[in-house]
Amino acid sequence: MKKLLILSLLLIVQLSFSQSTTNLNVSESAEYKDKVKSLDVLTIHTNNSGETGIVRNAKRDFLFDIFDSNLNKTFSKVVESDKKETYVGDLFYNNTIKLFTVFAPKKDERIVYCHTLNLNTKSYNKSTIFSTTVEKKQSLFGSRKNHNTSFALSNNGKYFAIATDNIRKHKNSYTIRVFDAETEKLIYTKAYQESEKKNFEHNDLHIDNNGTVYSLGKLYLKGRSNKKFNGDANYKFVLNKITKDSNTELALELKDEHIQSLSISENNNQLHLMGFYSELNVGRIKGGCDFVIDTNNFSVKSKKAQALPKQVYEDLYGYRTAKRKNKKKKELRNFYIDYVLTDSKGGTFLIAEEFYITQVYVQTGMSGGYWQTTYHYDDILILKFSPSGELAWGRSIFKRANVPSYNTFLKNDKLHVVLNSGKNLTEKNDGRTKVSKGWFESSALYDFEYTTNGEVSYNKIQDNRGNTYYLPNYGTFELDKFIMMSDGRKKKTFMTLE
Repeated sequence: MKKLLILSLLLIVQLSFSQSTTNLNVSESAEYKDKVKSLDVLTIHTNNSGETGIVRNAKRDFLFDIFDSNLNKTFSKVVESDKKETYVGDLFYNNTIKLFTVFAPKKDERIVYCHTLNLNTKSYNKSTIFSTTVEKKQSLFGSRKNHNTSFALSNNGKYFAIATDNIRKHKNSYTIRVFDAETEKLIYTKAYQESEKKNFEHNDLHIDNNGTVYSLGKLYLKGRSNKKFNGDANYKFVLNKITKDSNTELALELKDEHIQSLSISENNNQLHLMGFYSELNVGRIKGGCDFVIDTNNFSVKSKKAQALPKQVYEDLYGYRTAKRKNKKKKELRNFYIDYVLTDSKGGTFLIAEEFYITQVYVQTGMSGGYWQTTYHYDDILILKFSPSGELAWGRSIFKRANVPSYNTFLKNDKLHVVLNSGKNLTEKNDGRTKVSKGWFESSALYDFEYTTNGEVSYNKIQDNRGNTYYLPNYGTFELDKFIMMSDGRKKKTFMTLE
């Protein structure tokens, strides 16, 4: 009875507020069945004819499927994979999906394969891109969360580049390989950041229409610590400009900023190196930063670092606490960039999610116990930058989840965040809107729509009870429509938002 009373009081202090139906057109495909149970969507893309290609991961196979514009399956290929073969990235161009895997037949041998799914010819092909050797079971692509930062495609679709680690016993070394995108022929290989003392941590990769590669990373001055004993940064960010014949380095000047990582964004024929900065340590966020690079004379054209807007704190903590946190410029923590989007006017969006892991020891009696690990995919941070690199506005989503649960896209320059939450969003008495599912509450699929000025509307797509449950994080936005897949193990459907 006491627990019921407490629960009732908690519900009373939350005020329900009106939610509109999404302005997007919603449609669902017919159901289809897989030959084998699939686990993860590795990549999904739609070509200009409306045909969609999907590659998924099963227990012992890769699944390659093609669907027509009505999302009816027209091609399917099950490719057996080795337990020592791992997905590392993908590219999409000229109506083809190129999925890259690494095979480790021996402790020191690595073979990079390219699985090509052609949406026009409805065909599949597997080829060997290159093979190499490593030391001490070394990973060829480091330990980056997003392996796609090691693959880049030129805007004209003529070249693609692959960045790999090549660390040896007494030397740190990294390699760029540039290929002809149509023939997969190797054009050139270039080693860079070779050093016996300094470690380089790759952040992002870009290749221009002439085949020039820009590799961005963090160069540690001594060891692997982010800080020196006096608290200063023990690293500098270096942009490497790599061609067949040369490698030029550009160091970014940092004063009091601590930066975890930066992402490359091309805008108006300029490179923007964008990320979050802190005045305390790399795991925290005080604001957003943008280094604009003049690629002609290879120099930093401008640098901007701006603190988080007050609205970010209000969305996360409520208007009372936000006033204090904004005044002190309280720093956030544990956010990792998931998406970098550019609108039609040259504005750039950084969208990041809070991620961390907790462990508790569960006692099972006299025999001992076990450690229980929980993964937290919580708040979302959104920053919009102007074409010149100024921080235009910032918002956040007060969210709690234990699995990846959201996706974003731009349509008519409005930002859409699609996610699953509790059936009815509630506005807390401090002004916050919490996105989570209660103990006894069913779920719903939502579209959070942000205007060009950062105003938000909460639009319900569907109640999930009695309907198919969809997974926004496994989705793609192309041809002005967003397609996502259901969570069935064998029986699947698609939902389209346009």
